[in-house]
Amino acid sequence: MAENAADKDTPSGGRPPRPDLAAMVVPLGRALMAAEQPVLDAHGLTMWAYAVLLHLDETPIRTQAALAEAIRADKTRIIAVLDDLERRKLIHRQPDPEDRRVRLLSLTAEGRRLRDTTQAAIQEGEERLLAQLPSADRAALLRALHTLSTSPELTARKPGRGSSRT
Repeated sequence: MAENAADKDTPSGGRPPRPDLAAMVVPLGRALMAAEQPVLDAHGLTMWAYAVLLHLDETPIRTQAALAEAIRADKTRIIAVLDDLERRKLIHRQPDPEDRRVRLLSLTAEGRRLRDTTQAAIQEGEERLLAQLPSADRAALLRALHTLSTSPELTARKPGRGSSRT
């Protein structure tokens, strides 16, 4: 009987030689989010507010809709987060001079300071976890995660939808 090429990659019993990516990444992601929560709480931020601060800079280049898409948030639900950040003077929302229906978003100096302080505290905790890996493995993991997280296959999907945009 001819041997199937896929059979060579699976141990006896027909199971693949490794766990699914989601089976490995999701529990890790949940643990990382749980570890981040006390840091976010200490800085008065929600996960969504932190995601907004991470995706903005001082140059008003993003619309609210583009920001929502970039952080994979529902554009109608992100408004309350933006309202809160603006009220706290962490972001600027201003009408686009070319289209007053559009709001341009940017960080304030205080928003940048809070983002940077929060990110440093979060990454300090991550460093303890990453320290378990040899230096070369650590660098390879970070490169691989960056490559996969910015993959057009992932970034071209609308929030909450499984199919690619056309």
